[in-house]
Amino acid sequence: MSAAGVEFGAAAFEPVVAAAARQQISRPSLSYWQDAWRRLKRNPRALTSLGIVAALLAFTVAGPWVWRIDPASQDVTQISQSPGLPATMTVVAPYVSWEGVTVADDAARMDIAAADLRLAAPATTQAVRLVWNPVAGATGYRVYRNVFDPSPDRALGLPLVEIDDPNRVSVEDRFDLRATRYWYSLAAIDAQGTELDEYAVLVVDVAGVTSAADAAYAGWIADPAAVEIGDEIALPYHPLGTDYLGRDMLARLMHGARVSLFIGIVAPLLFVLTGILYGSAAGFAGGRIDQFLMRFADFVVALPFLIFMIIFRIAFGIGPGESGVVPMLIALVVLMWPATARLVRGQVLQIRQEGYVAAAQLLGAGAPYLVFRHMIPNTMGVILVTLTFEIPKVIFIEAFLSFIGMGVAPPTPSWGSMANEGIKTMLVHPHELLFPAILISLTVLA
Repeated sequence: MSAAGVEFGAAAFEPVVAAAARQQISRPSLSYWQDAWRRLKRNPRALTSLGIVAALLAFTVAGPWVWRIDPASQDVTQISQSPGLPATMTVVAPYVSWEGVTVADDAARMDIAAADLRLAAPATTQAVRLVWNPVAGATGYRVYRNVFDPSPDRALGLPLVEIDDPNRVSVEDRFDLRATRYWYSLAAIDAQGTELDEYAVLVVDVAGVTSAADAAYAGWIADPAAVEIGDEIALPYHPLGTDYLGRDMLARLMHGARVSLFIGIVAPLLFVLTGILYGSAAGFAGGRIDQFLMRFADFVVALPFLIFMIIFRIAFGIGPGESGVVPMLIALVVLMWPATARLVRGQVLQIRQEGYVAAAQLLGAGAPYLVFRHMIPNTMGVILVTLTFEIPKVIFIEAFLSFIGMGVAPPTPSWGSMANEGIKTMLVHPHELLFPAILISLTVLA
């Protein structure tokens, strides 16, 4: 009977039946890799980097199948061509030699400022013909060409010709002409061979032209008779420009990525695997074996990489100017594993003290089972982080070795060797250095 005087019998109580769904596990267990993938999907920056890496791999593997241009093929008509739209040339008559202009001894002469430096004919990639009025007091002339305005600091540029006849008032430029803008400078020379302080400047925009025979020889057209004077011919397209030898930059970047990424991925995988096995053995064995193995690892750390790189090149018979991919790969695998071995050893020493390892030993588990089933899987976090740091490190090492001429040698392209070639012309043609540097930085960052 309750406090209110109400009696409760057995019929007043009914059993509570729990729903079957409430007894089920609401969150199934995940494996290590399933949990890692779940965490990766929650990290947008990691997914972006993964997408960049996938795009670089597609650029490397599938790119040469799409862009079928030989990376070693040279186009001398488009040397150091900047990125841009497809270029065209106008068909003109074949080149005809020019005798130039010579004035009489009694011709009127004037100051250099009134020399009136001008074109004798339209400027084309066949020839640029300049004439001027004779200068008073001049015993000769020097003509210069520049791709920049020389007026700020009198940087007249490339000396084209020196004329020792004061009556010769013309010059023809046919040296490596391109469809661009040039600044031509005329300086007069006095009797002592010294240039006068003043000089005349002419800005010339050169038009790209070719003859039908030259276009057929270059492979731009099949039949010279099929074109007429005044027709436009499309040149081979180079979307990222060309290098200093007229080689397509896009094709060289694709093929160079194969070398850079091959070394940057294969070498870390090999020496990280070596470090995992070595560090696991040292940490599990312990005692004097551990001390001996780690002292040997300290000895390997002290070995100079560049000296061993040179030794391996000599051992494999790699001479100057030859690519040393195999010696580089072996040197990386032989000398770069101790860092991973130290990290794995420390993790294994800590895991050895865990209760589940002791339980596995009591159940009869052997050393291989303990190492490969319990210890190495529980060090995967450290191993993956180490691998992600080692890959960009090795890419930089390959780029540095190729940059100093000890890695991949021309004509075999790699991003490092392309950067080495591009730095020589970076002030005039920055795209030759910019594109490989961007890909190296993007790969390392991703």
